[in-house]
Amino acid sequence: MDELTLIQRIVVWILPVVFAITVHEVAHGWVAKKYGDNTALRLGRLTLNPVKHIDLFGTIILPGLLLMTGTGFIFGWAKPVPVDPRNFKKPLQDMAVVALAGPVSNLLMAVFWALIARIGVTIGAGNEAIAHPLIYTGVAGISINLVLALINLLPIPPLDGSRILTGILPSYWAWQYNRLERYGFIILLALLYFRILNVLLEYPLYIAQNVFFTIAGL
Repeated sequence: MDELTLIQRIVVWILPVVFAITVHEVAHGWVAKKYGDNTALRLGRLTLNPVKHIDLFGTIILPGLLLMTGTGFIFGWAKPVPVDPRNFKKPLQDMAVVALAGPVSNLLMAVFWALIARIGVTIGAGNEAIAHPLIYTGVAGISINLVLALINLLPIPPLDGSRILTGILPSYWAWQYNRLERYGFIILLALLYFRILNVLLEYPLYIAQNVFFTIAGL
């Protein structure tokens, strides 16, 4: 996408970014409801309306800065959907499943965007005005959803990976481990700043992109 102008890149990325983050959070709330917690539903957060989920910094400012600086690595977050594990029969284990729902939703959306790109590829030459936007947006959708899925699987509290790990740890060690949550955001930003995050995710992202780009016919 290097041949696109900044404005064109923003147009291409805005829908995939916003909906990748929004659907991720709704997936948490939807699965939590299935396990007996109606908190998200009661607070009006089980909706695909992005306005209900937008976090000024995580949904708009940070992805925008990463896009403008051309880091090649774009991610963000929405306002977390509230979940009350006290409503679950098995709080730690059920919370692990709720946490896993977020990355799984991103993988499903990556499939959706791969099919969008595939339509653009199928339309092909002679229909560039339609085909190119579908391909570019599809590639952006694949990329942002794979990045979000992989980042959220990292075992850094409060990312989803930490909730999954908590579900399989003994109670005492789960409690000790989650004490790191107060430092989680700082750890994540440090990993991003020192480009350690790029190193950690580069190879798995490369493998995953190859799979989904093959689905897209790219």
